[in-house]
Amino acid sequence: MKIAVTSQNRKTVTQHAGRCRKLFIFHIQEGQVIEKKLLELPKEQSFRESSSHSPHPLDDVDVLITRGMGLGLAKRLQEKGIDSVTTEEEDPEAAVHRYLNAL
Repeated sequence: MKIAVTSQNRKTVTQHAGRCRKLFIFHIQEGQVIEKKLLELPKEQSFRESSSHSPHPLDDVDVLITRGMGLGLAKRLQEKGIDSVTTEEEDPEAAVHRYLNAL
């Protein structure tokens, strides 16, 4: 499983998922984080700037966790088979663990 977490400041889970260009990608295996890396997208690949009909670097994630997103982005993710989750958690790793514990 792959979980993307919006983190524009590289420290906390941030809002405005459509504009966010920095995301942590967590690789999960058997309920445990086995790898975490930062993905930095160019502006034209932010969800707000890119076409929902074109391939996207986040197409292979299973879940996107953020502190806020619009209904259009939630629908776009759903159409690509990506679960969208909003959280009040500020720590990216804690947000991932909270999501995994809720499964």
